[in-house]
Amino acid sequence: MESLFTTESYVKTLDRIDALTPSQKPQWGKMTVSQMLAHCQKPLEIALYNKDFGLKSNFLIRAFFKKAMYDDSSFRKNMPTPKRFKVSEPKDFSTEKAALKELIEAFHQLIPNAHLEPHPVFGKLTTEQWGKMQYKHLDHHLNQFGV
Repeated sequence: MESLFTTESYVKTLDRIDALTPSQKPQWGKMTVSQMLAHCQKPLEIALYNKDFGLKSNFLIRAFFKKAMYDDSSFRKNMPTPKRFKVSEPKDFSTEKAALKELIEAFHQLIPNAHLEPHPVFGKLTTEQWGKMQYKHLDHHLNQFGV
């Protein structure tokens, strides 16, 4: 499983984002490319700024979904998006692309052994788990737009 903490995965992710165009259409789902760029910022903001977006956890979520967030399997297409992560309003492509790239850079620059606060849904994660989870989410949505 790749991690946003490795230089290779970090560079590859930024290159894939740079390959996006404002008119790119999704291969599945309802978001526009600009909305997807805005959506992808939210998990990074959780890690970097300890934002919780009003998300709540419970035993079942932690027991059944936590490991799936950072294991080698891919997220399935058309997975439900948490209500707080849905982006339905129009977004500016250039603004959202720049903001996402800044967050990715800030996340990648974290010291690999940095203390990250527990995730509001999945609880305590290791730095390795955080890096894999962030990469997996970005990879899912970049695949959604064919890059």
